[in-house]
Amino acid sequence: MMKELIRKNRSYRRFREDESVSMEALKGLVDLARLSPSSANLQPLRYILSNEAEKNALIFPHLKWAGYLKEWQGPVEGERPSAYIIVLTDTEISKTVNCDHGIAAQSILLGAVEQGLGGCILSSADREGLRKNLKIPAKFEILLVIALGRPKETVVIEEMAGGDVKYWRDEEQAHHVPKRKLSELILKL
Repeated sequence: MMKELIRKNRSYRRFREDESVSMEALKGLVDLARLSPSSANLQPLRYILSNEAEKNALIFPHLKWAGYLKEWQGPVEGERPSAYIIVLTDTEISKTVNCDHGIAAQSILLGAVEQGLGGCILSSADREGLRKNLKIPAKFEILLVIALGRPKETVVIEEMAGGDVKYWRDEEQAHHVPKRKLSELILKL
């Protein structure tokens, strides 16, 4: 069961924008993050939730979507996320987060997949533009934006060929993600 959730947990970049994600569902996903481990149990992470078109429109222009797909500017209208969770840290609690935000993001995305949703962790963003548009106080450092919605694309995991890690799209716009062999990852020292 867990392996299947992880296999389905891909970086989806195109969504069925007209299918909403409820605020209750978003809060439930953050609750999964809340229950996840936190370094020194400081729990400095905070979250901004968005599932309304007006607020989503304030977030979307500040995101960078796919570094390897240079010609693609991100999802077009109708294929944009219907929800976002912005992950921040309260710097008055801790100046460092270690790996808390990664653990929280994975918990959120696994919960999303379990509900038939998909998402994409976006760490490449115009943070100052987001801060200004959403009026985020200075004490909160923006760490990640998680785009969420009902996936509108197929993502294919395949074995890496020739050491090329770059994801790509085929002529039907299926998104291909190369993965290294398990035998390459385990060191025999």
